[in-house]
Amino acid sequence: MSKKIRYTLIVIASVVLLFFIGLISANLILKNKIERFITQQLPPHMQADYQKIDLDLLAGTVTCSDVSLKLQNKSDERVHTIVTSEKITIKDVNYWDYVFNKQITIEAVNILSPDITYHKNRLVQRTDTSSQDGPISARGGQKPVLIKQLDIDDARLNFYDGSADSTALHVQDLTLTLDSIFFSRETLKKRMPVTYQAYEASADSIFVKVSPYENLTVGAFAIENRNVRIRDMLLQTKYSKSEHAQLLSKERDHFNVHLDSLMVHNIDFGFNNRKFYATSNHIALHQAQATIYRNKLVANDNTTKPLYSKMLRDLPIDLTIDSLQLTNSSLIYEEKVKQDHPAGSIHFDNFNANMQHVSNTYTEGTKTKIMVTSQFMGTAPIEVDWTFDVNDTSDAFTFKADIGTLPAPRMNSFTEPNLGVRLEGEAVKTYFSVYGNKSQSEIDMRIDYEDFKVNVLQDDGRKKKGLISGIVNIFVHKNSNDNDDGAFSKGNATVTPDRTKSFFNYLWLNMRAALKDALL
Repeated sequence: MSKKIRYTLIVIASVVLLFFIGLISANLILKNKIERFITQQLPPHMQADYQKIDLDLLAGTVTCSDVSLKLQNKSDERVHTIVTSEKITIKDVNYWDYVFNKQITIEAVNILSPDITYHKNRLVQRTDTSSQDGPISARGGQKPVLIKQLDIDDARLNFYDGSADSTALHVQDLTLTLDSIFFSRETLKKRMPVTYQAYEASADSIFVKVSPYENLTVGAFAIENRNVRIRDMLLQTKYSKSEHAQLLSKERDHFNVHLDSLMVHNIDFGFNNRKFYATSNHIALHQAQATIYRNKLVANDNTTKPLYSKMLRDLPIDLTIDSLQLTNSSLIYEEKVKQDHPAGSIHFDNFNANMQHVSNTYTEGTKTKIMVTSQFMGTAPIEVDWTFDVNDTSDAFTFKADIGTLPAPRMNSFTEPNLGVRLEGEAVKTYFSVYGNKSQSEIDMRIDYEDFKVNVLQDDGRKKKGLISGIVNIFVHKNSNDNDDGAFSKGNATVTPDRTKSFFNYLWLNMRAALKDALL
């Protein structure tokens, strides 16, 4: 072997040896840094542990097995959050960026089967809300970190609130993928401590305790390309109607609402000047079946009920929904007024709604518009045109409705048990417009009806009171054309709302006043 060849081989061997020495050194440095970070550099209220750390020297991969993290209060050291994972794999750490660019760049991180348990009742909230401190403490030596892809597989979330039925949130089989996650000393000071680009998520089932009385469950959930798909959603009061009434100190609706599917298109959310925002250009709800029951025997809730414009205006978040569509749905409303009578009910079938500008971020003059078509009481087609401006602090609104032919006996399912009145005849066509605000409204009604008759019932709700019914019908026009004003009878009224009641009670007060004027 010539001297030149031998020299060349020595140089190559030296380079290879130096490469492996450098690679081993870099991995050992990285392993030591990870171990030191876990054991020494975490804040005192965070306790981390692991079974072992494995390194793939050539691939630059770090694998941590049986990882656990406990978060506790700084004041009393009580643990409120526990996170465990079977395995965390960090792939392709870029040493060049770490050494020369002072940034930690990681190709991928995979977290397998994490289990997150959070006890809200154990958490002691910080009293210092200085904007200089973000949700995560940013230490002076924190290098910027870029994770090109984060995958969380088969996760489970359990949040508890400490009550008797303490499960506040349960998510099963959650998967999550985030691209281009970046955090640094600067981002850690913000309310959203990291930035990211694309994301995808899915879960097999979700349970949420909405309140002490209602639970929400979701059969399947997925986010992909900023579109949310939800199937089989159920909002339900967890008590029977009688149990619910016994638990209440003041009236509250009993819910059973099932939604077949929900699509949220082009969703976006985050923080803007530390205020949370959520936007979507279109939300589609399909096949909602809602039964809402109210027991009027329970004490009234006398708190002030704002109109919907004020409710939107006063939301604690910035909400922007360009359009919302509800299709092929149904609604049943039941109301119990008398102890020994069943609840009265009304229902809307084939319920479809189109809403525009459901938002509190549009400029003044942009109106929220709600268009509804439905079939009322199984027979009468109804069309509704409802508008208001969220920015108008007087809460002015316009509510217009056209109602087709409605046989009066169809209303008896509500009027007999609740009002003790049985109706006869037919409302051929009804138009009304309500122009109002939070203080007062005016209604203009036109109604074409035939053979209308009111029968006042005895206390048993079966037989009519003949004398009283006769007297009442003396004052009620049998037909709308009895007024010698064409086919329609007109009703007009000015109404003051009961501020302790809902918007729909306000609407009913307008209709009742106009009907009295039109029929008597």
